[in-house]
Amino acid sequence: MALTYIRSLRNVNLHKEFIRIGGCRTFAVGKKKGGKGGAAGDAPKASKISKEVKASTVVGANILKDGVDPKVLPDSEYPDWLWHLLDKRPALSELRRKDLESLPYDDLKRFVKLDTRARIKENNSVRAKN
Repeated sequence: MALTYIRSLRNVNLHKEFIRIGGCRTFAVGKKKGGKGGAAGDAPKASKISKEVKASTVVGANILKDGVDPKVLPDSEYPDWLWHLLDKRPALSELRRKDLESLPYDDLKRFVKLDTRARIKENNSVRAKN
């Protein structure tokens, strides 16, 4: 649809003045509230949510129109893998230095993935140069 519209515009002959005026981009300017300086209006607004509610609920996690924010549960209620999501994982250079026979399964799987990705990138760069 958009492609046919662009093709139809190619055939139209327009004057340079009209194109210059039509292509001019403008932005709406609102009235400033208050006197000199805008620092007071730019300050972040204080939250209307009490500290007790912030500590017991996950504010902003609700994705449903009629839903409520979920409650924070004790740590024992969450799965163990959740606490390891932000752990540092070894880079490809570190994995190459280690003995592949002694690597745990997760590290070996990561090594294969990263090594394959690096070889693909290298092959693509060689092909692009030729």
